[in-house]
Amino acid sequence: MSPAVPRSDLADTVMERLSAVYPTGADPTRAAEAAAYMKDIAPHLGIYTSARRALSRTVLQGTPRPDEADCTAIALRCWELPEREYQYFAVDYLRRYVGRCSSGFLPVVRRLVVTLSWWDTVDALASHVGGPLVTADTELKSAMDTWIDDDNLWVARTALLHQLRYKDATDTERLFRYCLTRADDPDFFIRKAIGWCLREYAKTDPDAVRDFVDGARDRLSPLSVREAMKHL
Repeated sequence: MSPAVPRSDLADTVMERLSAVYPTGADPTRAAEAAAYMKDIAPHLGIYTSARRALSRTVLQGTPRPDEADCTAIALRCWELPEREYQYFAVDYLRRYVGRCSSGFLPVVRRLVVTLSWWDTVDALASHVGGPLVTADTELKSAMDTWIDDDNLWVARTALLHQLRYKDATDTERLFRYCLTRADDPDFFIRKAIGWCLREYAKTDPDAVRDFVDGARDRLSPLSVREAMKHL
């Protein structure tokens, strides 16, 4: 069952401001270019990241810290708006306030991952929202164990990438097991994610990654191997 949008006075305020402020930075030429670059997953307003974040500061000026219901309402309501920049706002907001959310927020993350799915939102949700939720409640590791087998490639990619920022705290056994679980997947985004999470962990333990890739080279795709070994 999809999470419902909860009642939130803070979300009402934020969404009213957001809908008024963001369009002031719209650039139709840039919007067309951005939509094309993102394979037309959604229309764009055409706001550069730095300008968008400046507008976000205007939107959020004087607002209190949210609770989990506020985060849920803001994120889901942003996902209902057509232009992609509203989803970027939600991702930035969740990155900032994920510490205000419990493990019960994970179904909301999944809803965002499977809706209007593309790497520009999924990757940030995986590493900056899903990852911290799992760190805060290790019981959620079992959810990631389920997600890695999911038929939805973006859910599986989220499982692969959720430890991307863990460094020394990385569960190495789980990381390597996930890579092998999806090693035969023909999808580009899965193969790329395997290489990326290995390459990132190689910054922490290059020998472990080198040994893993050497032992699994006959199972990993050339793309995954190339990405994993890029700096080794």
